[in-house]
Amino acid sequence: MKLIIIAGGKGTRLGFKTIPKPMAEVGERPIIYHQIILAKKYGIKEIVILSGYLSEVIEGYLKNGKDLGVNITHIKEERPLGTAGSLKSIESMIKEGERFMVFYGDLVMDFNIKSFIDFDKMYQPSIGTLIAHPNDHPHDSDLLVIDNDNKITNFISKPHNKKYYRNLVNAAVYIFSSKIFDFIEKDLNLDFGKDIFPNIVNQSKNNLLAYITPEYIKDMGTKDRLDKVCKDFTGGKVAKLNSENKRKAIFLDRDGVINKNFDPFVDIGKFNLLDGVSESIKKINQSDYLCIVITNQSALAKGFINDQELRLIHDKMETQISGSQGYIDGLYYCPHHPETGWDGEVRSLKIKCSCRKPGIGMLLQAQKDYNIDLSNSYFLGDSQSDMTCGKKAGCSTISIGNNNFEYADNKFCNLNEAINHILTFQG
Repeated sequence: MKLIIIAGGKGTRLGFKTIPKPMAEVGERPIIYHQIILAKKYGIKEIVILSGYLSEVIEGYLKNGKDLGVNITHIKEERPLGTAGSLKSIESMIKEGERFMVFYGDLVMDFNIKSFIDFDKMYQPSIGTLIAHPNDHPHDSDLLVIDNDNKITNFISKPHNKKYYRNLVNAAVYIFSSKIFDFIEKDLNLDFGKDIFPNIVNQSKNNLLAYITPEYIKDMGTKDRLDKVCKDFTGGKVAKLNSENKRKAIFLDRDGVINKNFDPFVDIGKFNLLDGVSESIKKINQSDYLCIVITNQSALAKGFINDQELRLIHDKMETQISGSQGYIDGLYYCPHHPETGWDGEVRSLKIKCSCRKPGIGMLLQAQKDYNIDLSNSYFLGDSQSDMTCGKKAGCSTISIGNNNFEYADNKFCNLNEAINHILTFQG
């Protein structure tokens, strides 16, 4: 598989005058160097670099790639053509039906490329697959809307016109089919986020998929972000978050831990975070733990709400959490309920299942999806079923609220106290 690196950034906001953006140093090496080494690790050795501004600096440093064990072709655009417009210039280098990978040259990252390629293969033929993830600044990022089959159904370019949104951001790492060129006009300045992806997803016959991962993929477009990624790189966080490595998680029940516990269902107008929740989740994000929500939502089976209404509630939750630059890495909900007797209930969901807490099906799925070490993870909840679930899965358990539950290893009044305890204990 070929790798195309779009490396035309100037780094104006960073104050660069003598180097282009992809040559910003992280760990005493340019960002574009780290990208090439990552690709080589997973067997990608044919690399095309699309540059423009100060392209001679990039070419002079990397040359033909021989010293790095790869083969690099340099292509300089004569005038800025945007992320998509520049890609059009290499159309003749891609065979019909060939799939290739694209990086933006300002990304600091370490992710399991093999898993990304394997995911893309499952959905072929398709136009392509985008890596997506939550981040701490969704308000100025391009957002994705996906269905239950990982197909992108809407692409929301910044600035957003939605009141509530899922924090699911385009990470600017792609695998494309050669068919992508059919959507890009030659010699025009075009951007994937604004001009190309919305056009593709509006045509239902053209599948564009999202591969969601919590691995480290961050842009360094501002001085603050550059400082942060440099710190994360030298501290080992960038490499540590590769999905080949085991992760630990803090699992959170939703109702009663994140928001007030309404019974029998939550109306979106009444849904609001409990005090201190968004700040607490931000603390989790800044640690080595994943933040994953595990919630029973039997209101679906009982017919009180439908899937679309639940999705909007969760969008509101994620929007409110992002107000403090926090985010949820994953969210799992069980729609089932074993008992019958409600008007409007959904018969297909009235079953006994392994996912409904105190069953551990949702935790096992999260373990598989994120390579989680459950024995080094925590489950925080406000009910006996939460404590039983966490204990059965092998997690440490913490009860939130004024309750004394069996199997609770610790008890705290609120989420903030619990997170402070965990992070101090792990200190």
